[in-house]
Amino acid sequence: MTVIADPFLAADARRERRFFLSLSLPALFIVGLAAILPIVWIIRQSFLTTAGEYTVGNYEKVLSSGLTWSALVTTLELSLGTLAICILLGTPLALALASARPRVANLLMAFVMLPLWTSILVRTYGWLVLLRRDGLINAALTGSGLTAEPLPLVYNFTGTLIGMVHYMLPLFLLPVYAAMRDIDANLVRASASMGATLGQTIRTVILPLSAGGIFSGSIIVLIYTIGFFITPAVLGGGKVNPLSTRIERTLSTFQDWGSASVLGILLLVLMALIGVMFLAARRLIAGHKVGTAHA
Repeated sequence: MTVIADPFLAADARRERRFFLSLSLPALFIVGLAAILPIVWIIRQSFLTTAGEYTVGNYEKVLSSGLTWSALVTTLELSLGTLAICILLGTPLALALASARPRVANLLMAFVMLPLWTSILVRTYGWLVLLRRDGLINAALTGSGLTAEPLPLVYNFTGTLIGMVHYMLPLFLLPVYAAMRDIDANLVRASASMGATLGQTIRTVILPLSAGGIFSGSIIVLIYTIGFFITPAVLGGGKVNPLSTRIERTLSTFQDWGSASVLGILLLVLMALIGVMFLAARRLIAGHKVGTAHA
């Protein structure tokens, strides 16, 4: 059966799309300027010397420095470590929330979201009080005899990672929980009725159907953590130096806008590469699902 499209309906649809686009043009223009102009300014600044001359010397200086690549490695380690822990903790927690009764799930979700109602600076200094050598955690460990001396939990990579996970876990949990909550319970029951164990049901039914939420949460975690500044600056104690702290020190100590702009572009390129990799991985998984369904 051939369906003939009505040209009048198509014309009305085009006029409606143009109308709504015209309404959004002012907002798109303002957002575009706010997003693009700073990037253009940073790119221009990266080629300028302190005397106002154009040069590629800023790129040569920054990219040939071992501190730059060390900061890049630290940034990736913090971001990927935070993502790995958020996946390990957040996915089972989202599954437990999705399986709970609505009233219990809402109550638990309120407790999970509670840290977001507090300033990140307050939370970071809260972890400083908890993790330092004379803090509450070390006092409890040494007082109970579990450790003979205080553990180095702060002013290092471990303390920075703890603070970043604490901030990012609720943001990772939200899309994963939403994806798992939308899974049809009949699919889980059908899997159990066919003799699948709980682990097999999770692996073959729940995780594939919630992959979109996990991908979304992972992108949120990586994009946020790549540019983290407050948590590494406070909990790292100057010993953990990702790209964000390198940029701040380049400006505050040397007033070198050219080198700081190059570091900012490097951070922007890193974010773009991560976005492209996630997009390619998502399309690959989607294509695999379609091929499996056709087979």
